[in-house]
Amino acid sequence: MKKIFAAILLIPMLSFSQEKEALMYFKTGDSLVGVKNSDGQIIVPAQFEVFSFLKDGEPVKGETIYFDGPKKDESKEKNAWGYVYDRKGNFLYRPFFYDNGADYFSEGVRRFVKNGKVGFVDRNGMMIIEAKYDFASPFHYGYAAYCDGCDWEKTEDEHKAIAGGNWGVMDFKGQVTQPVVKPGSTVEIDGKYYPYPFSYTQKEKEVLQFFDKQNKKLSEIYYVNHYERLSEENKKLYFEIVERPKENFPFYQVNAYDYRKAEAGWSGLKFLVSADKREVFALEFDDEKIPFAKWLKEQYKQAEEFQKEHPDNPNKLNKW
Repeated sequence: MKKIFAAILLIPMLSFSQEKEALMYFKTGDSLVGVKNSDGQIIVPAQFEVFSFLKDGEPVKGETIYFDGPKKDESKEKNAWGYVYDRKGNFLYRPFFYDNGADYFSEGVRRFVKNGKVGFVDRNGMMIIEAKYDFASPFHYGYAAYCDGCDWEKTEDEHKAIAGGNWGVMDFKGQVTQPVVKPGSTVEIDGKYYPYPFSYTQKEKEVLQFFDKQNKKLSEIYYVNHYERLSEENKKLYFEIVERPKENFPFYQVNAYDYRKAEAGWSGLKFLVSADKREVFALEFDDEKIPFAKWLKEQYKQAEEFQKEHPDNPNKLNKW
């Protein structure tokens, strides 16, 4: 189902990256790619056959340096794609291969590969969970599935599945979590119930209170074009802190989830709150932010226009 939370291209965007030494990609005559600084000093030698469209002199963005492709003449490593370095030129890790490229970040971490095994790193390249699994899913609502002894299906189909092995569920600390008999607050994964995975300090609870106060507005906007009528209880959104302030990232990231604990929205309703709680932004594509009030006003306008065009929509938008 298509959601209305598309990128708002005409609204000025702000990068949340802090000031860093200017780095840029460069290409050699044989199209190998490396990175140098503004003084021309080589940070990472040109040795990568990059598959993404990359101009000579294009700036390096973000907390790390990513090369979207293999080293020249290297042997292929199972499950791995590309290379990630820190901004000083030190190798950090190889991302897990997913969707024809490097794995996406989900709830503040992404999968990486070492010796064919899968683990998790954060946005700075710090290892969060060591690479020891034959496969692991992305984190979702505080949990990730993993398996040992499994492997990709032996098929020529483009989209392959993981088959066999012993499966389990782990939390953000990499600890194996066992299902429970369903009490009041649990998370359902493949028909089994697991304990609510989040815990908060008083300050973090105050961060979430902002979104709880906005819940009705955000849920009305989100569900205005939902094809099925929902009860007020099922229209409620759930907000969780999935990333906390750290080096190069002075924010709390808050994700919204629907009543099924699925991420809300086509690209997810994701927000950033400054460490001092004074600024709130809507996050677009994980590296751009829009002031919350401006974003909310634009989203309400879009939702209002949709309702005018579809007066029979079952989940009405009310006047604020």
